[in-house]
Amino acid sequence: MIPEPIFTVEPWSITEDQLQLGLLPHAESVFALSNGHIGMRGNLDEGEPFGQPGTYLAGFYETRPLPYAEAGYSYPEDGQTAVNVTNGKIIRLLVDDEPFDVRYGTLLSHRRVLDLRAGTLERVVRWRSPAGRELEVRSTRLVSFVQRGIAAIRYEVRPLDGETRIVVQSELVANEPGPAVSRDPRAAAALAHPLVPELHEDHQRRAVLVHQTRASKIRMAAGMDHVVEGPEGTVVDIESHDDLARLTVATEIGDGQSLVLTKLIGYGWSSRRSLPAVRDQVDAALSSAVRSGWDGLLTEQRRYLDEFWDGADVEIDGDAELQQAIRFALFHTLQAGARTERRAIAAKGLTGTGYDGHAFWDTETFVLPVLTYTAPHAAADALRWRHSTLPLAHERAFQLGLEGAAFPWRTIRGQECSAYWPAGTAAFHVAADVADAVIRHVDVTGDLVFERDIGLRLLVETARLWRSLGHHDVEGDFHIDGVTGPDEYTAIVDDNVYTNLMAQRNLRGAVEAAARHPRTAAHLGVDDEELAAWRDAANAMCVPFDERLGVHQQSQGFTRHAEWDFAGTAPEQYPLLLNFPYFDLYRKQVVKQPDLVLALYKRGDAFTDEQKARDFAYYERLTVRDSSLSACAQAIVAAEVGQLDLAYDYFGEAALVDLDDLAGNTKDGLHIASLAGSWLAAVAGFGGLRDHGGELSFAPRIPHTLQRLAFRLTFRGRRLRVEIVHGSATYQLIDGAPLIIRHDDETLTLEPGTSTTRPWSPPHVGPRPEQPPGRGPDRRRPGRRG
Repeated sequence: MIPEPIFTVEPWSITEDQLQLGLLPHAESVFALSNGHIGMRGNLDEGEPFGQPGTYLAGFYETRPLPYAEAGYSYPEDGQTAVNVTNGKIIRLLVDDEPFDVRYGTLLSHRRVLDLRAGTLERVVRWRSPAGRELEVRSTRLVSFVQRGIAAIRYEVRPLDGETRIVVQSELVANEPGPAVSRDPRAAAALAHPLVPELHEDHQRRAVLVHQTRASKIRMAAGMDHVVEGPEGTVVDIESHDDLARLTVATEIGDGQSLVLTKLIGYGWSSRRSLPAVRDQVDAALSSAVRSGWDGLLTEQRRYLDEFWDGADVEIDGDAELQQAIRFALFHTLQAGARTERRAIAAKGLTGTGYDGHAFWDTETFVLPVLTYTAPHAAADALRWRHSTLPLAHERAFQLGLEGAAFPWRTIRGQECSAYWPAGTAAFHVAADVADAVIRHVDVTGDLVFERDIGLRLLVETARLWRSLGHHDVEGDFHIDGVTGPDEYTAIVDDNVYTNLMAQRNLRGAVEAAARHPRTAAHLGVDDEELAAWRDAANAMCVPFDERLGVHQQSQGFTRHAEWDFAGTAPEQYPLLLNFPYFDLYRKQVVKQPDLVLALYKRGDAFTDEQKARDFAYYERLTVRDSSLSACAQAIVAAEVGQLDLAYDYFGEAALVDLDDLAGNTKDGLHIASLAGSWLAAVAGFGGLRDHGGELSFAPRIPHTLQRLAFRLTFRGRRLRVEIVHGSATYQLIDGAPLIIRHDDETLTLEPGTSTTRPWSPPHVGPRPEQPPGRGPDRRRPGRRG
């Protein structure tokens, strides 16, 4: 956690009023801009100083060998790592031959603002050079949601003390040096100079560089074009080389004058297309951006975000910090997925190189539910990416002696990149997480064409995986053995409840989808015998329960294991995986992140209210929360069982994980799943949103600290607004056809343009559950920041 807050509390922006060099890496992640295709860390315009320079393209990676002390059959041989591609953000400034650098001279003021409605990063600097010349620099940066391949910067220099000689250098820089991104020397070598130059060219005020990665052989082009507005006599020159293109603007600016540079940056990449095709793609994108102009790009950006917020905004009264934080979270969740267009949504989005830029099950479990209700086109594209990787998933299943599709634990392109089998390949639940996202997307959007063309095959191939992975015992019960659930401190177990219940949902979903699309199902080879086998497996699914304790077992025998010595574990020994052998963790009752508790939310239809309360209390005291995925899941279930103050504490932790750097590693990129999870904590937790069986239901409840919670979402083409205050909830169908929902146990029919208000009361609740010593959430105190 950062020692002192660095961002002021405002409802629609993130503002840094002074530059703190020691926290620069953290701010670079927070101020990152992306559209899901291009990602740019919030580096200073002049490029230095930096914590981690970073420009990323979704799906663009380099391969590297994976390290093994002892190799084994079916172990993945190569890893994949996101590449810091050609940097187009750099604009250097020289004032009377003195480079503008915040570390030298006198920084009179420095302010940066991430505007969540405009989709821009604004910067205003006043600086006195070592020679005593004062000037003001204003820059505004955006990555376009509308023109996918375009980013842009408007850069203005204004002297404050008379005529001044100014030189501005706008650059494209490939293979720029930066801090090591891997401790593995082989990986470091692969990434030290990953881009091989193929072409550089310049013309007038435009330049393009084309490179290809050394091992993965992926080609990319980066280009820049400019509009220069300066006094008479301004000189412009351009040059290009293998790894550098530079536009130089030289002028003298007098009182009341300024130099304005508009920089348009284009990116494109492909693993298949030729060099001329990739180059021409970038040229075309730049030409389109030139036609739009700076004002046009700004207008498009604002219009796009206005439409998004109109269907996705969350309003909170009573905690200004969380109001800001949840909008920040939604903005970055949108940035991570808006224009991925059949590429993976990484755990860090495009904000940093944490986890090597890999995508995990986090995407389908935490991110896609949010996008499904707020930006369904983005959720559909993420699932289309999974569909495109099915050949690789089939190949992986075959290697493992299984049928169907075995999706990777971590990947960029679709191949398994985890070198640790117990927490990687064994985490087969990722297949059910993909299926869950498919089922929800179809239920929420009603898009049966998507289900037929994309969803059905995903459901069929994952159902086949479960049928081949599991087995019926002599009594007919269906078991799935030797797997790892979400809790990575309990590996290679039998009948993990989360895995089994999600597989059950997968199997039933496949049967139902096949019935809706019989011709497509037949084309996929599905017959009556296979459908019957899926039904039988789902109906006989084993769900371990400890009759003595009256709680579900996370997996077979889990509640009979010795409990971890929490009292004897010092605070500095967390996270446990860095201080204890996995062997010891695997045989004890200690939970890294919600597993059984996550099942209480994702498969809440499989538990009674009493079971949820008992299970939640039991596993709270075992969960050490060594993962940022913990707080949001715990918040949702805590709210459902009536522990509203505890839910509020967890909600704050999920939403502020990056603004307050609670995990201590925001410098490596944002925690996109936790940020998305804060929306789930608000909407599924306090709003009580559930969508089991495609039925939209709400069980509203808010903690005493909050006065009001309101949120918007989209369901089957209709926009719905829900407002919760103490004692009542109001449902408003903003537009669309009449909609049937449930409020607690009551069925309501909402008419367009009308509101319906119903009472609610908090459920009866027992004492607040205990957590392991020192591992509970901080008690939420509004007003800590700002």
